[in-house]
Amino acid sequence: MKTYARSLYRLILVLLPAIFFSVASPRFAVSATTAASDVSSEQRTRLLGGEVIVSLANLQEGVTGVTGLIYIDAPPQKVWEAITDYDNHKNFVPNVLDSGILEDNGTEKIMFEKGKSGMFLFQKKVFAKMKVWGERLKHLQFQQLEGDFKVYRGEWILNEHLQGKGTFLTYRAEVKPDFFAPQFAVRNVQKRDCPQMMMAMKKQAEALLRKDQNASLPLSGSQKTVAGSSQS
Repeated sequence: MKTYARSLYRLILVLLPAIFFSVASPRFAVSATTAASDVSSEQRTRLLGGEVIVSLANLQEGVTGVTGLIYIDAPPQKVWEAITDYDNHKNFVPNVLDSGILEDNGTEKIMFEKGKSGMFLFQKKVFAKMKVWGERLKHLQFQQLEGDFKVYRGEWILNEHLQGKGTFLTYRAEVKPDFFAPQFAVRNVQKRDCPQMMMAMKKQAEALLRKDQNASLPLSGSQKTVAGSSQS
């Protein structure tokens, strides 16, 4: 009996670190390749048809999980530029009132966003100071350092399509406000706001691509004449 007890004790000691790691590890500790492969062929068809796919989940301890998928007719480079244009989010992302970079440490940045959130007549301004890091053109993670959320973390995943001519963009987040808000209300806000945010990133990335394409077009005869006149 004592031998069995000692064997059981040794087994628990061996398994304890693995159990602790699985509980303590962040839910978003997942490789970009694995996450990108989650886009099914059926979803790809819907996304290429112009649909924005959003799914919600009730997680433990009142945390709301949200996943958004969209297809963007622009290469990952332009999508990345839109997502990481933190100083300019206030100008094209709905409900963002102010935004910007606070610290730039190369591979890791500290940024902030102030926004408005709510349903119907109930509106609340929210603030989040976040750490952002990742692999350029592929995967960007974010996590609140301080602000109006008990839990606010997630990731952006870029998966190129047609040899880089287009991008499947995935957004994943876990959200729990640090103020009273029923989980069904948080779900309703995310259900409304996530598609708007995804569409904003799509429009911005495609606009950046068009700007580059127009800049590379050769001048027409009339344009050359005007350009020559202005130089003379």
